[in-house]
Amino acid sequence: MRIFGVPLLCGALFSYFRTVKSSLVTFPSVVIPLSDLFDNQAASLDGTTDNFDGYNATYAAEYLPEGPWLYNGISYDLPSTWGQSQDNVIAGGQVVKLSNATYVHELHIVYAGDSSGSGLSGTFSLNYADNSVKYLQFTGKDWLKWPYLNGGEIQTPYYFEGHSSSKNWNSSQIFQLSLSVPSRAPLESITLPETSSTSNRLHIFALSMTPSFEPASGLLVPQVSVRSAQFSTRWEDINGQRAQAVAITLANLLPGSYATSPNASINSRYEISVTGEGVSTVTPGLVYRLVPADQARVDVFVLNDGGTGNATVTIKNEFGNVIGTSVGWPIVPLRTEWTADADVLATHETPTWWNQAKYGIFIHWGIYSVPAWGPPGSYAEWYDWSLHNPPNSNSPTWVHHLDTYGKDIVYDDFISNFTASTWNPSAWLDLFSEAGAKYFVIVTKHHDGYALFDTKNTTHRSSVYLNPYRDFVKELMDTAKSDYPDIHRGTYYSLPEWFNPYFSKYGFSSWPGGLAHNAFNASELEPYTGILNISDYIEDLQYPQMVSLALDYDTEIMWCDIGGPNKTLDFAAQFFNKAMQNGYQVTMNDRCGAVPDFDTPEYATFASLSTRHWETSEGMDPNSYGLNSATNASEYKNGTTIIQTLVDVVSKNGNYLLDVGPTAEGDIIAPMADNLLAAGKWLKYAGDCVYATDYWYQASQDPTGSFRFLTTPKTFCIIAFNKPSDGKITVDAGGVALPIQKGDSVVLLGPSTNSQSLEWDVDGSGILTIVVPQDQVDQVDYAWAFQVSYSG
Repeated sequence: MRIFGVPLLCGALFSYFRTVKSSLVTFPSVVIPLSDLFDNQAASLDGTTDNFDGYNATYAAEYLPEGPWLYNGISYDLPSTWGQSQDNVIAGGQVVKLSNATYVHELHIVYAGDSSGSGLSGTFSLNYADNSVKYLQFTGKDWLKWPYLNGGEIQTPYYFEGHSSSKNWNSSQIFQLSLSVPSRAPLESITLPETSSTSNRLHIFALSMTPSFEPASGLLVPQVSVRSAQFSTRWEDINGQRAQAVAITLANLLPGSYATSPNASINSRYEISVTGEGVSTVTPGLVYRLVPADQARVDVFVLNDGGTGNATVTIKNEFGNVIGTSVGWPIVPLRTEWTADADVLATHETPTWWNQAKYGIFIHWGIYSVPAWGPPGSYAEWYDWSLHNPPNSNSPTWVHHLDTYGKDIVYDDFISNFTASTWNPSAWLDLFSEAGAKYFVIVTKHHDGYALFDTKNTTHRSSVYLNPYRDFVKELMDTAKSDYPDIHRGTYYSLPEWFNPYFSKYGFSSWPGGLAHNAFNASELEPYTGILNISDYIEDLQYPQMVSLALDYDTEIMWCDIGGPNKTLDFAAQFFNKAMQNGYQVTMNDRCGAVPDFDTPEYATFASLSTRHWETSEGMDPNSYGLNSATNASEYKNGTTIIQTLVDVVSKNGNYLLDVGPTAEGDIIAPMADNLLAAGKWLKYAGDCVYATDYWYQASQDPTGSFRFLTTPKTFCIIAFNKPSDGKITVDAGGVALPIQKGDSVVLLGPSTNSQSLEWDVDGSGILTIVVPQDQVDQVDYAWAFQVSYSG
């Protein structure tokens, strides 16, 4: 085990803090040198040397930023010249020792994984001066994950592979991550995660930390700092004017050891405003509670008349007195016109409505809904691919097809059975509304190329030109717009197609293009019904179809799948401009091949908080998005699973997109619908602890993992997954003090409209006990949401 010292003098720490007016301090960062631990070289000048990932692949050195590197106000000690020496450490349990034990507010990491798709995760061990140990879980990302983008803070357009100058023109990434550090005692050292196995390697390029601020003797007041102030691309219509959101993060830099002292916290209304040349505040941000070691995020809405220079953030207390100001925040005008430029489009963000919605319904419906079958653990919507891969008895789908339909039936024969005979878009939307969903995403075209919208002259492989001769996307979108305006509308679109002959020019992996050979007679080619003569798949089919979904169908979410070759930059510019010109805000996921707003793991959740927006998707079916008749009704997600997954995801800054697979007739079967409605009943009374909430910065969980925490400016939510018993519930947030103070009220959100305030107490170690009558507990299902309302 190697020990590495960090020369950090206590007296020098205070030079990082600049007091502005009464108690506002700047947010500091201190570099933690790592070069003595480096055991790997990630970058190469020409690809002929070094080996980042264990397979002789490396980053292109010319695209990596020269150090010292400043990102979001934090300084990192990256190499001044890449490609000439070792530049990262593969985390394997090494100990980084601080030469002087120090209270630490936040740990900052520049990293990348090479987990070969198996998922990057690990645990940092924090070793304190009082001999206690705390653990920081993290979920990370790999340097490559094609065809999806990872949205790294550092990106290169290609990487070298195979110890040669050969360039793979898929982007590679390096990521930045900040983790809250419990600060009830001084930190002595950090043990890096044990990830040195070939399947889960974490490469750390740089570490920095933000020390806590210990006040002068006898003066205990909140040590408030503006962590960040970022002019965003989000906006609201305020009194007929487009007001820009400025995202403000405030930190209380006192150590957590002061958390039990009321004088150490913000306990009343604080108002945050932003001013500058051409910038004025129209709606201030409000903070009602900020305890030591915590952070709070608010939006300040400003009118920005092409402002230039730097802005000033001003904080006032409840009496209107200025607590302090923070200067030097770059003003960025609200972008009202988008160009097909990656640097421009990369600034686009998820809109506020998406951030607050939290919960959506995914819909997989198409030709695959006719056979509606897949072997256990598979995607039923992949029926066409599975039928042909392999086309023999080693494939359960091939065997099922032969036994059920015979060798003379090809996939496209199912088109005549896709009837939608009982489909009613209002019935679907009624269900989604009652289920508590705030948006939907309908599959407009899956990998089989059959579309549910008017594909015009790109192809006639569409429900408009083939059976059942209806434009399902238009019917659903129009009904939602007219009758369900509070439900936002999204469209899934597969960029490649398995067997489109025009895609063979661009084919890759499981999307080779080219007509399928008959699964039972390889000498015959299967039809691709509805195809038209075109010159180029991307120019003549993919790109115009995507543009049509944006311009003709007014989608608010472009949810691409698979990525691959594309014209997404051109599409995104049109998509964003159409929305801006028509007064609404839209978003695009990470599978369109460029400039993602949010990440999309599937059938997976993160083990820890991700400050980058993300959305996990999964089916009501445990293994499939499309309807699978082989699944038993008892296997579908029940109310408990839906609610606890939703809460877990939201507490880690994610959204939950839960899928239904309707029948070929257009029905959502009872085992799906009933369980969605059951979860919707919970959201009717406890939704205030889900919708429009924010993650808790300290994000600690008790050792059993049975609590999740969410915040709003005026409330704090504690959601218990285990049913309280013996008339009380005890909440241990892993030694981190909860933001609850004397005078706050606590209620259990339940079906009764007369929720009564509950007795509660916090002991000296920060453990909260709430007294809750059993009759209240028994009225609640799935999860128990205790809402703390701040007294200020």
